[in-house]
Amino acid sequence: MPPRATRILLIVSAFVAGLVLCFSVIWLVAPRGPGAIAPATAAIGGSFELVNQDGRSVSAQDLKGRPFLVFFGFTHCPDVCPTTLFEVSEVLRALGPDADKVNALFVTVDPERDTPDKLKDYLSSFDPHLTGLTGSPEAIAAMTKSYRVYVKKVPQTDGYTMDHTAIVYLMDKEGRFVAPFSLKRPPADAAADLRKYF
Repeated sequence: MPPRATRILLIVSAFVAGLVLCFSVIWLVAPRGPGAIAPATAAIGGSFELVNQDGRSVSAQDLKGRPFLVFFGFTHCPDVCPTTLFEVSEVLRALGPDADKVNALFVTVDPERDTPDKLKDYLSSFDPHLTGLTGSPEAIAAMTKSYRVYVKKVPQTDGYTMDHTAIVYLMDKEGRFVAPFSLKRPPADAAADLRKYF
């Protein structure tokens, strides 16, 4: 057999072997049988019961029926938190009257300092649709765990700061995680994306 034909035969054989391997892996991991479902992805979100900036109880059940954004932060945050809340406020403003069809939560990771009154004062600088949430350290820890948020208290010479995950979570009307919500785009584009989940 000529060397060129041998090379072509080897390439075709390798390609066929790759296809067989690929389909074998798919067959092994794919669900089979009636009612079979795909393997679950990592769960993000869940039930919670916290207190808003007006001192009223807010639970995951209260949010059902509207999509919502969730951002974890704290009022002593020097830059990331106020910047993110400003960007969320711009999206809410771009929604106009439709802002009433979505919830936007700012959940503290620093319940020791972030009382309802402190949250109310802090959020007065942002869109009024934003809801601040706080609670006991245990309740906050449970929520950060269910949302897979990294939180660490970092001592400083003048007290402490908080390291934390800086993602805005988009949740659907049933409280299921959709995706991280990008704010790195024009507010009108982000608002149009959010409207898809009304």
